[in-house]
Amino acid sequence: MMQSKVKAMKTTLAALAILGLMSPNIALAETDWSQVDAAIGKKATVVGNVHKYGLPRGDLHVTLDGVTIKPGLALGGWIAFEPAGQDSMMMGDLVLTETELNPVMQSLLANGVEITAVHNHLLRASPAPFYMHIGAHGDPVKLATIVREALAQSKTPFEAATGEPPKLGFDATQVEHALGYQGKNNGGILQFSIPKSEPIRAGGMTVSPAMGTAIAINFEPTGDGKAAITGDFVATAKEVEPLLRSLRENGIEVTALHNHMLDDEPRLFFIHFWANDDAVKLAHGLKSGLDAVHVAPRT
Repeated sequence: MMQSKVKAMKTTLAALAILGLMSPNIALAETDWSQVDAAIGKKATVVGNVHKYGLPRGDLHVTLDGVTIKPGLALGGWIAFEPAGQDSMMMGDLVLTETELNPVMQSLLANGVEITAVHNHLLRASPAPFYMHIGAHGDPVKLATIVREALAQSKTPFEAATGEPPKLGFDATQVEHALGYQGKNNGGILQFSIPKSEPIRAGGMTVSPAMGTAIAINFEPTGDGKAAITGDFVATAKEVEPLLRSLRENGIEVTALHNHMLDDEPRLFFIHFWANDDAVKLAHGLKSGLDAVHVAPRT
């Protein structure tokens, strides 16, 4: 299991340090990330020491309440690697169709990758996408190869997006002001990633927000200053009910409540949501949701 491997590695390193057999000035072997890029078939986005690979399902045509879902709104699969000694922790969220789920799962399980969740994020979407969360620890080149081979059982595309993102059809500045955070235009979707204030641990390691522990909020323009919103809030047990009440009081539909990891500390719950209305109005509603959970201050 991933957590036992990490704990064993940390125990070994600590013992070596105590015995004076490992100098803190001796660097561990560094990963050749170009080999990981080659194994997965695309270049990573690097956030701190996390290497993240986007796997958007641009091949799927999914609609919800008359809105055509762009990949950046709710079809953005990914895997990410965070160094842990000479190896790396891997986490990911794969977007799959109903018929792809079990062939991909079988391939991953056969090669030692943990499946930590399978669920929906949306309601009424047609065709319905499913989301498979995965985790592992080991050589990132080998893990990337395993994931790439598993995804060969699906129609997940690996081509990189090109060109400038389209302009947003709403006032992004007002949305950012209402939320209190700055977003980015990713393929015509205004995206926000907001870390939790408390450190998150899994497998004996502190997990970076880029590994999927940050709150994700996405806005897709739907015309006349409106936007469809979705994403997931990250909440501890005590934060769940106040958050649910806040979202519903602001006309935002709660579409899923579940876990993404098996051994996270503190235990985290992920709340997915949906609405299609005036973008600034929805931003104020989402800000009420942010006020119900502990988030890192804006930097």
